[in-house]
Amino acid sequence: MSSADSPSARLATRLAFLVAGFGVACWAPLVPYAKTRLAVDERMLGLLLLCLGIGSLLAMIFSGVLNSRFGSRPVILVSGFGLAAVLPLLTIASTPLTLGMSLMLFGASLGALDVAMNNHAVEVERDAGRPLMSGFHALYSTGGFAGALFMTMLLSVGIAPITSLMIGSALMVLMMLAAWPRLLRTNPAEGQPHFALPRGVVLIIAVLAAITFLAEGALLDWSALLITGARLVDVKQGGIGYMFFAIAMTFGRFAGDALIARIGDRRALLWGGLVAIGGFVLLLTAPVAAIAMAGLVLIGLGAANIVPVLFRRAGNQTVMPPTLAIAAITTMGYAGILLGPAAIGFVAKMIGLTLAFWMLPALLGLVPLWSQVVAPRNNGNRQEARGTAN
Repeated sequence: MSSADSPSARLATRLAFLVAGFGVACWAPLVPYAKTRLAVDERMLGLLLLCLGIGSLLAMIFSGVLNSRFGSRPVILVSGFGLAAVLPLLTIASTPLTLGMSLMLFGASLGALDVAMNNHAVEVERDAGRPLMSGFHALYSTGGFAGALFMTMLLSVGIAPITSLMIGSALMVLMMLAAWPRLLRTNPAEGQPHFALPRGVVLIIAVLAAITFLAEGALLDWSALLITGARLVDVKQGGIGYMFFAIAMTFGRFAGDALIARIGDRRALLWGGLVAIGGFVLLLTAPVAAIAMAGLVLIGLGAANIVPVLFRRAGNQTVMPPTLAIAAITTMGYAGILLGPAAIGFVAKMIGLTLAFWMLPALLGLVPLWSQVVAPRNNGNRQEARGTAN
């Protein structure tokens, strides 16, 4: 077992984030295959994706209790190995029912891992005495890029989906085995609540987090269908769009701390929101693949540091205890990323996928509009640059 302030503990945390991002991104290029294999429409696919969200949110509720009782280490191990075990099931499920059940298990593993790895990250960062969260979440983005690239490459050279996912699962198992001895035996305070209804500025922060996560979740689950349906790329290269988005977001997060130290939280929200909106406009009006990819890059760069800033503002506000504010924002944020794509499916059934996607830049418009409320000018750059990023 590692001490909290050590390279070993930081490596274990990064591996946990990497596994989560890699696992969920391996699923993204398989969505068109699942739709074709089961011969379902957008509405039914939206219901199936809802199973993933329900499983994840239910697991988050119980994961909070498990983290309090046993610490984050066993929850990370069970959920991380569980995520690797369930992944191949997503491509062998032959009916909507079996795929829905598999997605619920996959979502439960992901939700439990999300809560536990963030708890572990808080402990490591606290003992380190310096911001580390942005870098940890950058590893999640790195995993997203690597997973999308890995699956796209395997599928493009003709390797069967089941074989591709089994190889991906094996890599995840190896990463979890490397993290296992380095994880901390954390002991959260007894009686500490894991959820609180947000109020005041915390409610605004939570809504903005949910919107930003919703946009990311929509790109994860629907971008392949969006660009292949527009005949911009072949179905075998459907995952390339999310790969470009993930690369841009990873770069933005790695550079985020230094950038925000210079421009402050308010400008990061203002310009980040505007850049992301511009990216969606390019994506949805693109006549060729290159412009669509440029749009996805802009979305990734613009959205990369919105959530880290929102988490920092939640930690600095005085409306409610920061720990409860962060717990509430995490729950609403992940509700957006997991349940939002299902809503896209329902709307797409009625008006088409492209028109449904126009809801995303409209919602993201609230980020620059509320940037002054979330990060007032009079708080000063020193305070804005201080704290923990997501």
